[in-house]
Amino acid sequence: MKNIYSPIKAVIENITEETPTIKTFHLKPVEPIVFRTGQFVELTVPGIGEAPFTPSSDPFIKDRLEITIMNVGRVTTILHNMKPGDVVGIRGPYGKGYPVDDFVNKELIIVGGGVGLAPLRSLLLHLFNDMDKYKRVSLYYGSRSPKDIVYKRLLPQWEKRDKFDLTTTVDMGDETWKGRVGLVTTILKDFKVDKNQAKAIVCGPPIMMKFTTFKLIDEGFKPENLYLSMEKNMSCGLGKCGHCRLGKYYICKDGPVFTFEQIKDLHDIWD
Repeated sequence: MKNIYSPIKAVIENITEETPTIKTFHLKPVEPIVFRTGQFVELTVPGIGEAPFTPSSDPFIKDRLEITIMNVGRVTTILHNMKPGDVVGIRGPYGKGYPVDDFVNKELIIVGGGVGLAPLRSLLLHLFNDMDKYKRVSLYYGSRSPKDIVYKRLLPQWEKRDKFDLTTTVDMGDETWKGRVGLVTTILKDFKVDKNQAKAIVCGPPIMMKFTTFKLIDEGFKPENLYLSMEKNMSCGLGKCGHCRLGKYYICKDGPVFTFEQIKDLHDIWD
């Protein structure tokens, strides 16, 4: 009987430096990994530990996996020091991910902050596979500074796509930056969509998600049409350890994607 806690091996084929603190790891698992966009995996550094990450790659590609990781702790520091050819482990996927069937024939407003663009990249790649299914997709992305923009090399390619709009901003500009300056909430306005029907998807640091959610509600989006990718310390991934408890929910099983309607009355959802 297979041990559900045992990871499968994956070789690091390449590493892309996105920002001074964020890298994308290109992995080849020993067997295909089938995931739905928005689900997460537990990534293991053998002999050290594991941490949860949401794949940033195209879910239609089964034999490769990309995970974009910010260097913020013990496991991520070791990962950032690894090289192509090194071996890691993968458990999962876990969770429910984005309900993409609910997005068909809808206008989509996607809001990302910082490394929160990583799960959203996987969602965008899913949508890009058949943009005819969606009325229009608009991405609003904010980062701390120009050097902290994730996927800077990819954004110009995305902008060329039909039925897709991109608006970016930075908290603090520099001499190289010619774009908007301000928090991501400052660019969330003048939506030319039917707010009773449009779907809004938000992913980023908790404080960014909090104020983005309030801004979108103020702009007229309905709580049941607002999807949040929630962060907690997922550990077992199976709803056993209780580390990711959020009210009556376990984020690893019931999320990590929730509508604001589901969780708006729970205590401390932004902690």
